[in-house]
Amino acid sequence: MSECVSHRSRLARGGRLAFAIPALLLAVSCAPSPGGGPTSTPSPTPGPPPDAPAAETPSAEILRADTPTAGQPADDALREDPDYDAYDFLLVGGSIVDGTGNGWFRGDVAIRGDRIVAVEPFGVLDPGRSEEVVDVSGLVVAPGFLDINGQSDMSLFGDGRALNKIFQGVTTEIMGENSTPAPRNGRVTGPVDPSDTTATRRAEAWARFGGWLEELEASGVTVNVASFVGAATVRQYAMGMADRDPTPAELDTMRAVVRRSVEDGALGVASGLIYPPGAFSSTPELIALAEASAAAGGIYISHIRSESDRLLEAIDEAVRIGAASGAPVELYHLKAAGVENWALAEASWAKIDSARAAGVDISASMYPYTAASTSLTACLPPWIQADGRLHENLDDPDIRARVLAEIDSGSGGWENWCDLATPAGSMIVGLSQDSLKYLQGTRLADLAAARAVPWPVAAMDLLRADSSRVGMVFFAMDEDNVRNQLRLPWIKFGSDSGSWDPSTARSMTHPRSYGTYPRILGRYVRDEGALELEEAIRKMTSAVAARVGLRDRGQVRAGFMADIVVLDMARVRETATFTDPHRLAEGVVHLLVNGRPVILNGGSTGLVPGRFLRGPGNR
Repeated sequence: MSECVSHRSRLARGGRLAFAIPALLLAVSCAPSPGGGPTSTPSPTPGPPPDAPAAETPSAEILRADTPTAGQPADDALREDPDYDAYDFLLVGGSIVDGTGNGWFRGDVAIRGDRIVAVEPFGVLDPGRSEEVVDVSGLVVAPGFLDINGQSDMSLFGDGRALNKIFQGVTTEIMGENSTPAPRNGRVTGPVDPSDTTATRRAEAWARFGGWLEELEASGVTVNVASFVGAATVRQYAMGMADRDPTPAELDTMRAVVRRSVEDGALGVASGLIYPPGAFSSTPELIALAEASAAAGGIYISHIRSESDRLLEAIDEAVRIGAASGAPVELYHLKAAGVENWALAEASWAKIDSARAAGVDISASMYPYTAASTSLTACLPPWIQADGRLHENLDDPDIRARVLAEIDSGSGGWENWCDLATPAGSMIVGLSQDSLKYLQGTRLADLAAARAVPWPVAAMDLLRADSSRVGMVFFAMDEDNVRNQLRLPWIKFGSDSGSWDPSTARSMTHPRSYGTYPRILGRYVRDEGALELEEAIRKMTSAVAARVGLRDRGQVRAGFMADIVVLDMARVRETATFTDPHRLAEGVVHLLVNGRPVILNGGSTGLVPGRFLRGPGNR
C-alpha cells in the first residue's frame, strides 16, 4: 500500500471552494499502487500533450477497516451479529457537492451494496463499520454524471468499458437522439440474412424497444444505459424512408410504437429534424408522437429543425409541440450556428424564457464547444436520402445537377452545415474506407482546391467513394455565446458523443467525446469562474435525472444509487484536441457505478456493473 500525505484544502469564505487559483485546492497526493490502484488494471491512458508537464496521478489511500489509521476497529463478534450492517465503502473527509445546487460541505458518504446509506458531516460516521475506508480529504465527492446526449447505441457492444466516458466522470449514458437500434422490423432493417445468427436473433428480440438494452446490459457495460426511442426509427417502423405524411393507419402505428416503447423502458421519444426521415415529419405528426409519449409517462426531446437561420422558428415549433401535446420538451445541444446567426442566441434564450413563463415545460442541453459534429450529408438537401437511396442518387448526373443548383441558390429551406461553417471550417473526421483515411483531418475547402472542383462536388464524390455518411466537425459557433449559455438555469450538459477506447480508435472524432465534462469543470468553473462548481454539477446530475425521470440517481443522498465521482479539482482538464482527439481526460480519482469501483486511484478497474435504467413509464 502506498504512502499517502493528506493536505487540507483551503476554503473561501461563504462555504464555496476557492478555485480561482488552482494551487489553493490541494488534493491528496499519493503514489499510485501498481496497476493504477488496488485491484485495478491499467487503462490505456495516453500521456500528456508535449507542451504539458507530466502530472502526478492523484489518489486517496484505501484503508482496510482493521488498520489503526482507519479509526476504531470493528469488533469481530459484532460483525458476526446478524443485526450488524457494515458499510462496503466509507468515503471520508471529502468536499461533498450533492448535485442539488446547494453549497458544498465536508462530510462522509457510506455505501452498502449498490446504494448510498448515509451522508453525514465529517467524523459522524464510524469508520470501524466499513469494510473499506477511503480518505478523500481535499477532493470533491459528487454524483456521477448523466450524459443526456450519449451516442453509444451500438459501440458499447464491442467494448462495454466506455473509457472516454468514465474518465470524464460519466456513470449513465442516455441515448436515442433521432434513431435507436430498436424497436425494429423489416422496414427498419431491410432483409435479414438467415445465415447471420445474431441478426436473426435480434430481429425477434429487438422487435420490442427493451430487447436492445436488455442485451446490452447482459453483455457487460461499465456505465448505466438508458434511452429515448428514436422518432426516426418509429417513422421507419411504420412507413420506411418515404418522404410524405403518414396515412392515418401509419400514424396510429407510430403512436402505438411510442407508447409500447415508453412502457418498455424508453424515457420518451426523441426527434432529429435535420436528418431524413425525421426531416420529412410535419409538426402535427410530431405532436401526435409527443402526445403518445406524455400519455405513457415520457417526454419529447428534439434536435430541432434549425440551429441557424431559422433557429427562432424551430424553437417556436418545439414550443407548439409541447403546448399541444402536454409533453415536457427538451432541446438537444442548443446553439446558434453560423457567424451571421450568432446574434440570435440571446433571442433564442429569451424565447425559451417566455415559453416557460407562459407555462410550457421546455428546457435544453448543450456541449461546451464552438464546433459541432455531424455527417457530411448535412451539407446536402435532405430529399437526396429519401427511400434510403443516398448513394444511388449520387450516381445520377441529373440529381447531382439538381443538388448543385439548390446549394448555389440557397433554396429548399434546409440547413446547410458546410455553408454555416464555410468549407474552410468543415473538417473531415470519420471515413470508413482505409484507402481514404488519410483525408481525416482535412478541411473540405482544401480537398476541393486539391481536386480543382467546387466544394459540393468534392463532398458528393467523397460520400460516394466512402459509401458512408462521412463524419465531420463544423466550426460554426461563438465562444461568448457558449460561455453565457452555460449559466442559464434551465441548461443541462450532454456530450453528443459515443463510447471510444483511445488505444483502438481508427477514425477521428470531436474532442467533446473525451472532454465535455472536464472542460466545463476545468476551464469554465476553475480557471474562468464563469460558473459555480455546485451549479455545474447540478446541471450534470440531478437536473438531468429529474428531467428524464430517473428518481434515485443524480444526488449524493441517502437511499440513492451509489453512482459517485471523486474529483481532484486542481487537476481536472480535457487533454483531447480537434487534431488529436483520442486522449483521456484527467482529474477523476475514483468512480463508482452502482456501488462498484470502475476507476480507483485514476485507473480503470475493468468492472462492468452498469444496468439498463428504465423510464418512469415502464410497466
